[in-house]
Amino acid sequence: MELFRLLIGTVELRPYVFIFFAIYLAIAITTIGLKRTIIFTVLAYTIAFLSEYSSSHGDSGIPFGVYRYVQSTRDRELWVAGVPFMDSLSFTFLSFVSWRLSVILLWPGNTRNRLASALSGGKFKVIWTAALAGFLMMYLDIIIDPVALQGKKWFLGEIYYYPGGGLYFGVTLANFAGWFVVCMVIVLAYSAIDSRLGERLRSMGVREFPLQWLAPAGLYFGILGFNLWMTFRIGETTMGLAGLFITLPLLLAVALSVLRGRFGTGPLNDS
Repeated sequence: MELFRLLIGTVELRPYVFIFFAIYLAIAITTIGLKRTIIFTVLAYTIAFLSEYSSSHGDSGIPFGVYRYVQSTRDRELWVAGVPFMDSLSFTFLSFVSWRLSVILLWPGNTRNRLASALSGGKFKVIWTAALAGFLMMYLDIIIDPVALQGKKWFLGEIYYYPGGGLYFGVTLANFAGWFVVCMVIVLAYSAIDSRLGERLRSMGVREFPLQWLAPAGLYFGILGFNLWMTFRIGETTMGLAGLFITLPLLLAVALSVLRGRFGTGPLNDS
């Protein structure tokens, strides 16, 4: 009953996290199937949790740099070994949309062909896809972490701090590097598992719908947009303008990829 109460409290305190998580599940299940989605979710959560635990406990700072959680909500939401459950859970959809956006940017074709290219196109393709995914997730964190650090100004609340401060609106550069590495590890680990699964898992839940290949990009920029909106809402105008300036090149790259698909291989007409 206590666990159930804390889970309910987590949803009540962090509804936006679970909205993003639900959209992620819908996209992932219809794209790679239910069982593969479960594997990706458990894998991403586990790697994220171990990374957050390592960085927030002790002084090693691996991989995010040294930071500490403020456990003011421990009696109101679920924590796992001193790490907020919702924090590690967020890495599941953040890493997934970063991975799928890297697939959109790198490999042509429809949804199924793009994924096949990224997962089974040889070690070079897998590593290149994982590296771009890591960069894209680090890109997300450049927007997310500064406003999350100001959580006491909005409904997130103050949940962590960097004892030594940080160069970018209070965030350490090590944290950005950590997001890059963690996402890359998640994608490489999942790709290795998927290559061994082959066709042994039935694609339960897979569905095709128009513009399916663009859905991960929509969620990616939805997350970016939410955090930018919150940045301006709490009055951090300089931080918000910096985030907008940083976001524009990526938005342009995705727009060019969409246009290339429309007038080139034609994936806008695929499922």
